[in-house]
Amino acid sequence: MPVSSKVLVAGLMAGCAMTTVCVAHAQTAAPGSAPGAAPGSAVTQVFSGGTVRDIRVEGTQRIEPSTVRTYLAIQPGDPFDPDRIDQSLKTLFNTGLFADVVLKREGDTLVVSLVENPIINRIAFEGNRRIDKETLEKEIQLRPRVVYTRTRVQNDVQRIQDIYRRQGRFAATVEPKIIQLDQNRVDLVFEINEGVRTGVRGITFIGNEHFSDGTLRESIQTKESAWWRFLTSEDNYDPDRLNYDRDLLRRFYLKEGYADFRVVSAVAELTPDKEDFFITFTIEEGERYKFGKIDIKTTLKQLDPVVLQDAVNTHEGDWYDAQAVENSITKLSNAVGDLQYAFVDVRPQIVRNRETHTIDITYEINEGPRSYVDRIDITGNVRTLDKVVRREMLLSEGDPFNASKLRRSEQRIKDLGFFERVNITTAESSAPDRTIVNVDVAEQSTGEISIGAGFSTSDGPLGDFSIRERNLLGRGQDLRLGATISGSRQLYDLSFTEPYFLDRDLSAGVDIFRTRYDYQDESSFNEKNTGMALRLGYPLTENLRQRVYYQIQDTQIEEVPSTASRYIQEQRGQRLTSLVGQELTYDRRNSKLTPTEGYFIRLTNDVAGLGGSVRFLRNKLAGGYYVPLGSDDWVLSTTGEVGYIIGIGQKVALGDRFFVGGDTLRGFETAGIGPRDTSTGDALGGTRYARASVEMSFPFGLPEEFGLLGHAFTDVGTLGKSGIHDPIVKEEESIRVSIGTGVSWKSPFGPIRLDVALPIRREDYDKKELIRFSFGTRF
Repeated sequence: MPVSSKVLVAGLMAGCAMTTVCVAHAQTAAPGSAPGAAPGSAVTQVFSGGTVRDIRVEGTQRIEPSTVRTYLAIQPGDPFDPDRIDQSLKTLFNTGLFADVVLKREGDTLVVSLVENPIINRIAFEGNRRIDKETLEKEIQLRPRVVYTRTRVQNDVQRIQDIYRRQGRFAATVEPKIIQLDQNRVDLVFEINEGVRTGVRGITFIGNEHFSDGTLRESIQTKESAWWRFLTSEDNYDPDRLNYDRDLLRRFYLKEGYADFRVVSAVAELTPDKEDFFITFTIEEGERYKFGKIDIKTTLKQLDPVVLQDAVNTHEGDWYDAQAVENSITKLSNAVGDLQYAFVDVRPQIVRNRETHTIDITYEINEGPRSYVDRIDITGNVRTLDKVVRREMLLSEGDPFNASKLRRSEQRIKDLGFFERVNITTAESSAPDRTIVNVDVAEQSTGEISIGAGFSTSDGPLGDFSIRERNLLGRGQDLRLGATISGSRQLYDLSFTEPYFLDRDLSAGVDIFRTRYDYQDESSFNEKNTGMALRLGYPLTENLRQRVYYQIQDTQIEEVPSTASRYIQEQRGQRLTSLVGQELTYDRRNSKLTPTEGYFIRLTNDVAGLGGSVRFLRNKLAGGYYVPLGSDDWVLSTTGEVGYIIGIGQKVALGDRFFVGGDTLRGFETAGIGPRDTSTGDALGGTRYARASVEMSFPFGLPEEFGLLGHAFTDVGTLGKSGIHDPIVKEEESIRVSIGTGVSWKSPFGPIRLDVALPIRREDYDKKELIRFSFGTRF
């Protein structure tokens, strides 16, 4: 700011009254200093006395003199006043339009001499390899055709440095330079030296007695720098992430029962070479607590707390777990909401008993404040249309606000698979009984190229290739073109799905396919199928959904050698299948993509005979149950399926029978079990089957970013009732059992899995398969 009026008018007032020129002077200061009187000014006073007869403006180029006069606190006819002149000086300088301001008195004329700040012609960045130009331009405040000032430049320098620091580059430097042009214009160039990424050389903990440093390092997001973390930025120092790590530590200890835990400090020290940080967390663990008395109370009329007991995950005698308390609050809110109580407030009243190291919890259920959804704001969706996100919301504008529905809405949006991040928050509206819902998303690529591979002792390698866009034109539509090619199988299919047909919750789709199966090794025949299917899905309740479909298919059984089983040779020829079917699914999994908790049940029924030459009734029942053990990394899953098919006035054709093995029963080849002609070795398929699998997924104890999981599984299955009564056909409906282990890797190129399975219970005529391998990639 300009020097104060006291400085401007100090000294020699009487002597200056005899002079003809008096000066008040202010310049743009060097960065970081305040403007003041020009060094070496002959006069630093503004004389009093007399009247301003005229004001003359000098030095302006772009700015009109009349505009300059509007900034002055003194006008013609006013007396010369040091305070007004000082105020005028400050006002002119604070406009940011001028690099130098001089107010002179020549007799009764006030002369305003100005040097205008230049105009920025162009802004350029040099040396920015890690951050693109567009990102930097969005961050800085200066723009072309804006007045250049040193203060603004220094502010933008700081903003650019902040961007690099958020990426872990604390050694980055930014030097602004200007190139003088004609007409008082300049080009502004930011010369950037990005430096190396500032890593984390070490993370240590002080005060941890019950958990090792390694265990605590796994619980936080920041990681120590290592060569294998070249695909992640979690080993770069980020002060914002450090604050998040403090919260992660607190959550970890509260989940383990340490209710008194606190982080005393989190200190990051830069190494002398400025390449890395040492991070030190100082913590106080406190004592470990158990749950004491657990109770539920409510002030809601006609609500019996007894019916809500099953929704509580906390039990007396268990170690205290803050996450279990949060889960209980969520389940209680859901249960009460299902009982048609729109406005509820569930709050735990916690009593800590330090002597007995127990925590008593009373869940109080009261009527919550009446609040309605004012509006739903969606941000971050560049390509995806708003309506695609909005239709997954269980709340609409004007609905009673419900936190439980809001959480379920967030999971529904995540299950779309369109977004890398989904975050739903609330904000106050202008009305006290209104709430604004903010949905912030970050889009991810929804185009996929999937490649699968497998191996069997009889079939050798096979490949699966598909191109898919799951969010076509941002409308949520699913378009897929797939091909599976191997020595024994060729499949080409095109499918399109509109998830909200006619803007209703109706999933409509069409499939066109052509397949060729080489079953020479399994059953000595080839099968060709050409057809199409129409399908329509709709919800019956939030968790119960039904799908109906119609399919027409032409099937040819061909290339049957003379050495094939006579029961295969009987099937040679062509047939047309016209069927209708339905699929009913009840799904309570916590995620459809990567479930770790919950269950699902699926019933499928098909009836063929509405035209065509084939008539049958086919039924399938499948289900799965997922249980997390300790953490989401340890998941026990149980899946099973049963099915049967009966011919209507005719035998069940070979191509409509069930075949079990391969992916459906690891340890056995495709069609590796079930009825078989022992004289030719041909699998004949069966009309009823059952199979189940129990699998444990677990981490290897390696850093989480490796993406490696181990799997141990047991598969069981049976297949029988071919309807053939012949001594050469074996079809014992005995239970086959296999055990195995596998490893999966979420690689940068897509998921990869390798399974090794060994049959421990089988029939002599079954065919084994030791290894199954698959991989995929996405873009």
